[in-house]
Amino acid sequence: METANAAGKVRSELSHGVRTITFSHPSHNAMPGEQLKRLTQAIRDAGDDPETKVVVLRSGGEKTFCAGASFDELASIQDLDQGKAFFMGFAHVINACRTCPKPIIGRVQGKAVGGGIGIAASTDYCFATKSASIRLSELAVGIGPFVVGPAIERKMGSAVFRQLALRPADWFSAEWARDKGLFQEVLDDLGSLDQAVDGLARQLASYNPEALKELKAVFWQGTDHWGDLLSERAAISGRLVLSSFTRNAIAAFKNA
Repeated sequence: METANAAGKVRSELSHGVRTITFSHPSHNAMPGEQLKRLTQAIRDAGDDPETKVVVLRSGGEKTFCAGASFDELASIQDLDQGKAFFMGFAHVINACRTCPKPIIGRVQGKAVGGGIGIAASTDYCFATKSASIRLSELAVGIGPFVVGPAIERKMGSAVFRQLALRPADWFSAEWARDKGLFQEVLDDLGSLDQAVDGLARQLASYNPEALKELKAVFWQGTDHWGDLLSERAAISGRLVLSSFTRNAIAAFKNA
């Protein structure tokens, strides 16, 4: 199954109990609002599908996993409601991963920026290649990683989240991200990455689905309040994106 338009596409495929969800966008797999909606729905559908035992979340292409929020869409936001609604797109993806009763394996083949790190942090076990460096860039354009923050902080710790958030111009290596808990394994190349992802996915698909469901619930204990929390965080970002600082920063980025 595939849903697509000019804003990108999301493909969902099932094989031997493994549901592979692939999102892609021509602009370095950036995430416009409609793309976020389709990705959220694909994850929710996978959680509801009795034939799906495990989910693999990945993006298209070979170089960039996800460039984060769409700057074109950020620049077009005109009021607080629009701003909050856009950032709620990332909140919905994170909460869909959190509440999905199936384990989610992340496949990160290249750079992850901003919201892309939040998506990776929302998976339960994440593989990456050596080229999968990360950068939490939001502060540089006057916003801040408010919505993705809880997922990143939960997986990498408060001190690491602060380091990433306060150094928005700096790239951190895949090995660094592995050592800090974002990635569980870093592979040399795409072939090794796909072999590792496929091996774990097939292994998990052979296990008792009830045990996997209970284990997933244990992994995410203490996050029942995230529906409200991420909504509050989306409102903060939605307000800041309307500031003159952010408007000028986004315009400068687009014109660079």
